[in-house]
Amino acid sequence: MPVVTAVVSNADGLGSVPITNGTAKPKTEVKQLPVEYYADFLSDAAKARRPGPIRGLLPLEKTPGLISLLAGKPNSAMFPFTSLQFGARDPHSLKEYTLSLDQNVLDEGLQYAGTAGVPALIDWLTDLQEIEHHRNRSEGWRVSVTSGSQDAIYKAVQAIINSGDSLLVEKPVYAGVIPMFESLRSEMTEVETDDHGIQSSSLRQILENWPASKPKPKALYTVPYGCNPTGMTATLERRLEVLELARQHNFIILEDDPYYYLYYGDKPRVPSYFTLEAQTGTVGHVLRFDSFSKILSSGIRVGFATGPIPLLNAMDLHTASANLQAASFSQAIVVTLLKSWGYEGLKKHTENVSAFYRAKRDVFQAAFEKHLTGLAEVTPPEAGMFYWFKILLPEGDSGDSVELIREKAFQGGVLALPGTVFFPSGAKTPYVRASFSLLDEADVDEALRRLRVVILEARGGR
Repeated sequence: MPVVTAVVSNADGLGSVPITNGTAKPKTEVKQLPVEYYADFLSDAAKARRPGPIRGLLPLEKTPGLISLLAGKPNSAMFPFTSLQFGARDPHSLKEYTLSLDQNVLDEGLQYAGTAGVPALIDWLTDLQEIEHHRNRSEGWRVSVTSGSQDAIYKAVQAIINSGDSLLVEKPVYAGVIPMFESLRSEMTEVETDDHGIQSSSLRQILENWPASKPKPKALYTVPYGCNPTGMTATLERRLEVLELARQHNFIILEDDPYYYLYYGDKPRVPSYFTLEAQTGTVGHVLRFDSFSKILSSGIRVGFATGPIPLLNAMDLHTASANLQAASFSQAIVVTLLKSWGYEGLKKHTENVSAFYRAKRDVFQAAFEKHLTGLAEVTPPEAGMFYWFKILLPEGDSGDSVELIREKAFQGGVLALPGTVFFPSGAKTPYVRASFSLLDEADVDEALRRLRVVILEARGGR
């Protein structure tokens, strides 16, 4: 496959650690996959989509001297919103201050915007990806703003997968994507994972033994930081091995990373797949999904996808026909806050968020050791907001946590998720997922005390 070569300069990031000695290389030669490479990746639905007769022409309205009779935009004179102020916390001092939306920003936020997002927010996020992930926008990628990362994932997979196509997923996998992938009639192939991330040996075996009569998977879906449900964070070694397999076997890594900024491990944060592909060779195999849900607000519904331009173009065509755009009003609020903070302010805020969840993790771990030692096993997470623990069920049990968690634990006053819901195959498992993001110390202690009682009863008091 031909490649295009570019030379980029890397900048210091907000926390990512390059794979060499902790400082970015002065210059890295990057080989860029050509646009034609992605033709075989696009689904039939994506290939069939065409720009709308109106939205496709909207950029022409900015032509100097042009009088536009094009779009059916409502007249903003009839919008009842005249100004907007909101309170925010300064990430450094934690003191509250008031922000007012600039009139131009408010006007833009009240009106239809471009499919890819409000230009000011796109520019800010593009700079963020360059700074944080040591990437250069000349490498054939761009950013699109989405209605949260779930919206982006759906549109990405819909742009790639045809009915019956295979899609590689972690085992276990985030339960929220299982019905999504099933609705697209994709065949989910489960790849084994452990505390270090995707088992590259499992992935390699799947790919090297793939039936010759069947097209290989076009994509691998992974949550590499604080994985939902397992809480695991993939190691550098595993990421590099998976990235190399993506190049060898020609698939896209769908890097779903809503917990990237919720990393609180003791070691420096491992670089993202998006970072690593530029530091280790050809770029264009990673389509990345970020979200503000975990660090700004889940209700604001603003996320963003970053990756190869042809794939982002296909996703934007879907958006143009489905929901036109992510809410420009929410985007206006987000970009006002981010510009107020600056990149260093965002860095400080995410450090505060990480410290908050680390403290929550520590409270849960202490209660776990107090009540469930000898009754369950766990590896404490280094990111995110989930515990994935194995209940030591009595001998001769089915090896499944469903009845104990859905029925007995619920009756005992505890609500959690049995691990089987995270397996597309519905496989039995003794594992359980518990979220520690909301509960205070007293509630965590009581919840695990109740769970202890339930497990002891199931074990006959032993």
